[in-house]
Amino acid sequence: MSRIAPPLAPFLLLTSFAVAQTSPSTQAPALAAAPSGAAQPAHGTTGHKEREHEGLQTAKVSLAQTLDTAESKGLGRAIEADFESRNGKPYFEIKVLGSDGKLTDYHIDATTGQVTKSDNHPIESYFIRLKPSDVQNAPTSLRQAVATAEQKAGGKAAEAEIERETSSVQYKITVMTGSQSQEIRIGADGKIMPSK
Repeated sequence: MSRIAPPLAPFLLLTSFAVAQTSPSTQAPALAAAPSGAAQPAHGTTGHKEREHEGLQTAKVSLAQTLDTAESKGLGRAIEADFESRNGKPYFEIKVLGSDGKLTDYHIDATTGQVTKSDNHPIESYFIRLKPSDVQNAPTSLRQAVATAEQKAGGKAAEAEIERETSSVQYKITVMTGSQSQEIRIGADGKIMPSK
């Protein structure tokens, strides 16, 4: 019997290792599925963004108000807006496309509504698909689209952007209701579009 055991030892060792690897006790527990009808995170929203958006509920200035501020400073129309927080200080980052095609980025304090920083982005303006005429000729502004989305979702807008679709523009707005986000698309005519 002692002669049989040494040749079987490697086999038994490998077999027990394989069994341990497939044992149910080593599998991670499955994540619980969200209840049907529950608000889901917007496409592309990460846990980091959701944590960042938690500060939105305490912001004293709305995204719509910051759009007005940035457009008045930038002499153009806002094409993108994001709620951000750096070092515990919440702010909105607004991109304005001027009638001359220049792209300007504004940081607006979410507590005071004051512009804290502005930067021109001449290089980035070459990479956006929007032309000043696309934005200026749209019957609905980004601010109006934000108001429509907030009313529909019953929350506060955290992100907004204009996208070019064929011959017109459409708006993609992310609205926070509590800790959940909802993406709402609005056409150039100001009407809510069906979800994709």
